[in-house]
Amino acid sequence: MIETEILEKVRNALPQEAISRVELEGSELIVYTKDRDFFVKHEETVRQVVDQLKKRIEVRPEAAICLSQEATKKRIMELVPAEANIKNIYFEEERSLVIIAAEKPGLVIGRGGETFRQIRAETFWVPRIERVPPIKSDVIDGIRKVLHQEVKFRKEFLNKIGEKIFSERKTNRDWIRIIPLGGFRQVGRSCLLIETPKSKVLIDCGIAPGGQGADAFPLLTTKEFDPAELDAVIISHAHMDHVGFVPYLFEYGYEGPLYCTTPTLDLFALLDLDYIDVAQKNGVNPAYTVKGVKEAVRHSISLEYGEVSDVAPDVRLTFQNAGHILGSALVHLHIGEGMHNIVYGLDQKFARTNLLEPAFTDFQRCETLIIESTYGGVADIQPPRQETERMFLDAVNKTMEAGAQVLIPSFAVERAQEMMTILATNNFQYPVYLDGMIWDANGIFTAYPEYLSRQMQKSIYGGEDPFKNEIFKRIASQADREKAWENKPCVIMSTSGMLTGGPAIEHIKQLAENPNNLLLFASFQAEGTLGKKIQKGWTEIPIGSGNNGKPQTIQLKMQVQTIEGLSGHSDRNQLMSFIHRLAARPDRVIVCHGEATKAVEFARAVHKNFRVETHAPRNLEAIRLK
Repeated sequence: MIETEILEKVRNALPQEAISRVELEGSELIVYTKDRDFFVKHEETVRQVVDQLKKRIEVRPEAAICLSQEATKKRIMELVPAEANIKNIYFEEERSLVIIAAEKPGLVIGRGGETFRQIRAETFWVPRIERVPPIKSDVIDGIRKVLHQEVKFRKEFLNKIGEKIFSERKTNRDWIRIIPLGGFRQVGRSCLLIETPKSKVLIDCGIAPGGQGADAFPLLTTKEFDPAELDAVIISHAHMDHVGFVPYLFEYGYEGPLYCTTPTLDLFALLDLDYIDVAQKNGVNPAYTVKGVKEAVRHSISLEYGEVSDVAPDVRLTFQNAGHILGSALVHLHIGEGMHNIVYGLDQKFARTNLLEPAFTDFQRCETLIIESTYGGVADIQPPRQETERMFLDAVNKTMEAGAQVLIPSFAVERAQEMMTILATNNFQYPVYLDGMIWDANGIFTAYPEYLSRQMQKSIYGGEDPFKNEIFKRIASQADREKAWENKPCVIMSTSGMLTGGPAIEHIKQLAENPNNLLLFASFQAEGTLGKKIQKGWTEIPIGSGNNGKPQTIQLKMQVQTIEGLSGHSDRNQLMSFIHRLAARPDRVIVCHGEATKAVEFARAVHKNFRVETHAPRNLEAIRLK
């Protein structure tokens, strides 16, 4: 078997007397040793083997040579400066890891990694460092607790995944093809099945905002889809139209790995747990339960940008920055031994924002590019960023000067933090109330500053974290909401961003009849949502049913304004620039994630500009790539 061969190759390439065993953890090879000298000084030797085999290798000590846990804790506290604010030290004995949770991880690492190496050399444990966010996040705490409690399961699970990845497999397929299961010629329920000669991989599995019945979910009933046949599920980023249906997979037959970046995992759990909560409060049975979310976390494998990982017998995955939201990734799949390369380029922003760097373009191979067309129409040109921010501030300040209130329906992830940053960095002096999941999302943003733009990192590390500005007030109860309604002037940011539910509906009930108040849209409004209807001029707003069961409405008398240009999506020009700037020109471009007319028109424009094969397929319209 191939997995046996790869283990033997590693064992034979290293000093025999130093190696006690070699195991698989997913695509990573773990070498255990009882030789303390080899554990401390193995780096150059192992680097040569990595260069030869092109596989990731980590050396860990056998438990017998590790310092005791109490002595290790004591030595870590002696080595690490008190300013690091270590909050917890715990151990995963099965994997010989010591996890150090600190508010300032850089001080645990030390200059040039000196402290990190010293901890390793003196305790003979492998350190893992976790950032404790300055804004407490129950979601991060919960995920870390689950992963720590499930160490035994995780070790066995990762070993099985490794065996599958490195196994010899034969199928009756000799092709590569994609089968769209959602999100093609539409915005919402993104889901794409990729078949290769040896593997099946699913990218994203979302729900459609405003969708009704079966139209809200991916088309998983097609005969080509069987969760038990999937080698991997990959999620590009944590927006509900990309991750909202992932827990369903784990409740109905899928037992494999879920690949994403670490911030995406945290945000995914936050959003999907909220989806369950909101559905139950509205008397609706959600498509899955908390169990599905927990199983997804238990089966997760987090990767960093630029980290290459085998995920199936003939598929290698690399995430790169998408510039869309925290932890969002462009998905690069290398199939076979140079057989074909796919870049899944959605959602993305090919422009610098306050929060993030532009989307990555330095792909050395990209035969097939799959790209969004959310703003791919001829007229979809966003105004310059500075102009957009000025218009946003002018609209808010004008309402503040009138002694009134601004309600901003907002996505909890990215859009809220982008607007918070604009207000905080422009010396806004009025209270800004945050309702729904926004505060919880802020906690996750503060846990991963390394994923933010260089300018934002500079501000945060310099002690000017915009998310901790005193103007921001958390709404955590109905009493807090009532306090916000009474506090004039003020700004209220609340989920949901498209007014499909959530506390934003409660705010609109209270603020709608005051013509001095402002309803400010700065987020995309999908067709069929209440937000889109208001943008189209609706003034009779449905707010549910009364005691007699009859529909209730309110009159919308407050001002309505839409600010274009704060989107985390690329506009038409940016999408074209992204394709132009790719280091490797694709042979084929497949357009999705856009209204039907925009997808078709953008595909036509790409063909005209770049002279490459283009498609704008419908859902279930399979395309053979090779």
